Amino acid sequence: MHTTCVDCASYAADVGSDLGSDREREGDGDAPLDGGLTTGEVARRLGVAPTTVRSWDRRYGLGPGTRADGRHRRWTASDLARLRKMCALTGDGLPPAEAARLVLDDSTPLVSRPQPKARPVPPSEAHGRSRAGSGLRLGGVRQECKGMARAALRLDAGALDELLDAAVREHGLLEAWTELIMPTLQAVGRKWETSGERYVEVEHFLSWHVSGALRRHAPPIAPDTRGVTTILACVPGELHTLPLEVLTAALTERGLLVRMFGAALPVESLVAAVRRTGPAVVGLWAQSRTTASAPLAQHVAAIEWGVRGARMKPVVFAMGPGWAGQVARGIAHPPGLAEAVRAVEALAGR
Repeated sequence: MHTTCVDCASYAADVGSDLGSDREREGDGDAPLDGGLTTGEVARRLGVAPTTVRSWDRRYGLGPGTRADGRHRRWTASDLARLRKMCALTGDGLPPAEAARLVLDDSTPLVSRPQPKARPVPPSEAHGRSRAGSGLRLGGVRQECKGMARAALRLDAGALDELLDAAVREHGLLEAWTELIMPTLQAVGRKWETSGERYVEVEHFLSWHVSGALRRHAPPIAPDTRGVTTILACVPGELHTLPLEVLTAALTERGLLVRMFGAALPVESLVAAVRRTGPAVVGLWAQSRTTASAPLAQHVAAIEWGVRGARMKPVVFAMGPGWAGQVARGIAHPPGLAEAVRAVEALAGR
């Protein structure tokens, strides 16, 4: 399970997009031209994927009024205003086809009025319409975060994957996580916590796709890789894995050997893994105080391996908000993932 919450997000955020070129069909780059904006520039301003903009054009007729040379899309201010309303409606949970119909049926020029015209909700829609997007406060975040949030609220897998991949390609794993992904996760987590546990599907959907993006962009480990090993695992009963997935990707990106065991690793399995691999570092994640166990951390720290006379023990990192106030003596407690990355690098001799 790849769940998240505000505390988890705050800890993980310490680790501290350009949406990609749209040249394949849209002309020579995405800078504004005399004839209007390209699809890539429009997508960046809206915080959605370029393929989403093209899909709305192709499926629902929300295309630009003119095309350069009769072929390349060029978007005007009124075209952009229509798409902004489309984003607002779909962000409120309205199906794209219905949102497009409302946008196209509205004959009032969108650029000439300060606010979109309110649409009364018929009784037949009062109980069927999702309000997944209402009240989602992102604050002063970048446009890419808004695009990710909209895609998650729409449960749009393709658009969300494209936005996540573009963010990591442009900014790298750590910056994309800190500046773009975490603010989005935090906003969705707050939405869930303040809405009577509604929108759980949005949180799980977003977390799952973030996990996939981290795995896609972490460099592969060569089969013959040797060197100092780091073990990362959630303590028994702990299901929050995303922070450890970020740490795994960050360490792998730095050429360090990491073995990640995921959620709720049983004690006997953790001990067996430590004895088999002889790691320099064992990172144990606990999101909740109910799962953190100081005796477990001490037990792992006391495990020895190696030949007689040259026995070694791992350095244990107790990571996550669950360890606050109960870390045993001799057990390291990095305050954030950035500190954990630096500590592991130092222990690996890099």
